[in-house]
Amino acid sequence: MIHNGKRPYQCRECGMSFTRTSHLIPHQNILTGEMPYKHAECRKGFHQSFQLNIHQMIHNGKRPYQCRECGMSFSTCSHLLCHRMIQTRKWPYECPACGKSLSMSSHLSRHQWNHQ
Repeated sequence: MIHNGKRPYQCRECGMSFTRTSHLIPHQNILTGEMPYKHAECRKGFHQSFQLNIHQMIHNGKRPYQCRECGMSFSTCSHLLCHRMIQTRKWPYECPACGKSLSMSSHLSRHQWNHQ
């Protein structure tokens, strides 16, 4: 069903269509503010199950992502990547006009106004 281009599952809130109900339901949870996935210990709620899984690592102390340079460990890959960018000062967003690198796309957009 994914490859035929059809998106039969439509959001009642905004009209956006999806190929699977498993994609529609989290989308609707975000729009309605519903957070059906709750952490048993702290009762923090999440829109999607993967968000709860990541959050649980905070409570169980698992930090499977380790920096090769300094040995620090992180609960998520994205936290390790941010750490590495800070260490190396290599930011992913580069200004085409002057070559300056920035850490966030919004910072690049704001920076580019300086060239106008």
